[in-house]
Amino acid sequence: MNKSLLAFFLISILIGANSCSERQKENQISPEVPTNYLQDKTFLEKYDPQLIELSTGDKQAKVLVSPKYQGKVFTSTAEGDKGESFGWINYEAFEAPLDKHMNAYGGENRLWLGPEGNVFSLFFEPGKKMEFENWHTPAAIDHEAWEKIESGPREVSMAKSTLITNYQGTEFALKIQRTITLLEKEGILANTGLTADVSSINMVGYETTNSVQNTGDFPWSRETGAPCIWVLDMFKPSAETTIVLPLQPNQTNEGLTTNYFGTIPEERMAITNNHLFLKADGQSRGKVGVSPERALPMAGSYDPLHQVLTVTSFDIASELPYLNQEWNTEADPFKGDAVNAYNDGPLADGSQMGPFYELESVSPAAFLSPGDSTAHFHHVYHFTGEEGTLDEIARQLLGISIAEINEVFNPK
Repeated sequence: MNKSLLAFFLISILIGANSCSERQKENQISPEVPTNYLQDKTFLEKYDPQLIELSTGDKQAKVLVSPKYQGKVFTSTAEGDKGESFGWINYEAFEAPLDKHMNAYGGENRLWLGPEGNVFSLFFEPGKKMEFENWHTPAAIDHEAWEKIESGPREVSMAKSTLITNYQGTEFALKIQRTITLLEKEGILANTGLTADVSSINMVGYETTNSVQNTGDFPWSRETGAPCIWVLDMFKPSAETTIVLPLQPNQTNEGLTTNYFGTIPEERMAITNNHLFLKADGQSRGKVGVSPERALPMAGSYDPLHQVLTVTSFDIASELPYLNQEWNTEADPFKGDAVNAYNDGPLADGSQMGPFYELESVSPAAFLSPGDSTAHFHHVYHFTGEEGTLDEIARQLLGISIAEINEVFNPK
């Protein structure tokens, strides 16, 4: 979650936001709101008749992908049509009029471009003051439809060509492309290197290959500015969900940013030598960031109420420059985060779009010559079932036990 979204929440009148917050509080959702994967699929098909479903051979692991809605993976399930729908979807946004700043449809995996702020911002016109009224999400990653290139039972590729002018007045011609590949269980085990006996576990996992190509006639450089690829996952919170960001070992808080929206209360965040934890209950706004030097290429969360372990993995190239996303023209534009996490919460007036929480990864700056392209890989995995096996998975992938995760904010 970025500062622009916060501003969007603060000044937008959200239809039904208060009632949505109440009915989702403590995980109690009223009957008219979709509660499982099939219901989410039925809802989304009303707005995108060409919605694409990818499924494994046993039809248990499925994902819903929408070229119409900017190539988003809206949601997934590990237990077929009646299984839990893991992605957060902003149902009210589909009937709302088009917003000039941002259209937040939700979805558990979407592609954005950065930088949002700094002197090379893609979200502000040249010379405009960096304040909400002047902030506009580029149409290609906000509300314009993408083209489906090809699709099969477990894979779909989509693309969008566009022109975007940055804060310096440089016009970038670029082509964005994403391929979503749903993995069979064997593929998940191979990708993650898991050796645990997962026969008692239901799982869904998919790979997103996100690329940007310079289709213009000049190289992208430190003088012109360069975009980056930004992948964001929006998930449903619970009263006891905990976000886990593995870190390069360090006894200091070097490489960590924890004050994006002000100080996070100590009862909602914890930092050790090897992990950063953030409470993900959707009840208090807070965002953290990890530098490429301190980050590890994996993030996760655990929901003990539903016994769901979520893990994301992605590329990190610590030797390359990452972009500063803040609405700040003074900070070094080529020094930013590689990994972010966000917990949603009510605004000052009590309204709320969510609740949801986010896991995010970012690519380095794309310094590309004409015709060249770069890719950023981001994987999403959900594991659900017997907690003993989930514990083995958490230890192998996140370097921490389920008991240790639960003890951070929910000591027994």
